[in-house]
Amino acid sequence: MAVTFKKYHGLGNDYLVYDCIKNTYELTPKRARMICDRHFGVGSDGILVGPYFEEDGIHVKIYNPDGSMAEESGNGIRIFARYLKDNDYVQKKHFVLHTDRGPVEVTYLNENGSRLRASMGKLNFFSDEIPVTGPRREVINEEMEFGGKTYKTTCVSIGIPHCVIPMDEISREKVCSIGKFSEDAPCFPNRMNTLIMKPIDEYNIAIEIHERGAGYTLASGSGSCAAAGVAYRLGLASNKMTVHMPGGELQVEIEEDGEVLMTGDVGYVGTTTLGYEFLAKLRVLE
Repeated sequence: MAVTFKKYHGLGNDYLVYDCIKNTYELTPKRARMICDRHFGVGSDGILVGPYFEEDGIHVKIYNPDGSMAEESGNGIRIFARYLKDNDYVQKKHFVLHTDRGPVEVTYLNENGSRLRASMGKLNFFSDEIPVTGPRREVINEEMEFGGKTYKTTCVSIGIPHCVIPMDEISREKVCSIGKFSEDAPCFPNRMNTLIMKPIDEYNIAIEIHERGAGYTLASGSGSCAAAGVAYRLGLASNKMTVHMPGGELQVEIEEDGEVLMTGDVGYVGTTTLGYEFLAKLRVLE
């Protein structure tokens, strides 16, 4: 029994696509974690499983590299949409893809589907819906302590929780030093993605990213939308901006009703078929 994955990346944020129609092998959290391992497995920032065809349309499930499930992923959405077009599951220019968070409108912007726009939903700053512990409030510019240091932090959900910390200078080392404490902080009951953000000008911001269940990543679609939303809310940028990350750039637009549109590219890497020796190791895992 061959077990095959297609590998894509969105600005260096790489995912394996596991086609549940063409493959019959059962993925589990432990197996997903081993497959994502960059030293002993195939290596990736997660696995996209689908397409599941249901009455309301096409669905996808998303594994984080630690085996946990993600409600949504901005880069994952674009990657899976590119896969659907590459494999003739979708022929229309516009379609709706369903994640665990809900429906996402996707638009192909070129013929091969490598450039896409996705409607990521509305920004939500209310504590009980992000969630953040404490009384119901908008979590904006609150002082929060991570690893013994205090930061002015704004928290927002766009289906996935993010805390965003504006800084004059940002780096991988800085976001990792914060993220290792903020990800599982007691005030974040569902764990937290952490972004440090440098405003550049009215139309540009730069971010570094530490994702729950994944750690440091080169790019994040939902993180870009969250950071852009915070920059706009704090008056640091306009409603249309480019988000710069180590892996590349995304264009983000915040509409009047709070809906966030994300535009970016997806690259195809290749096909991986698991070897019999690796499959034997996977079989002993639940």
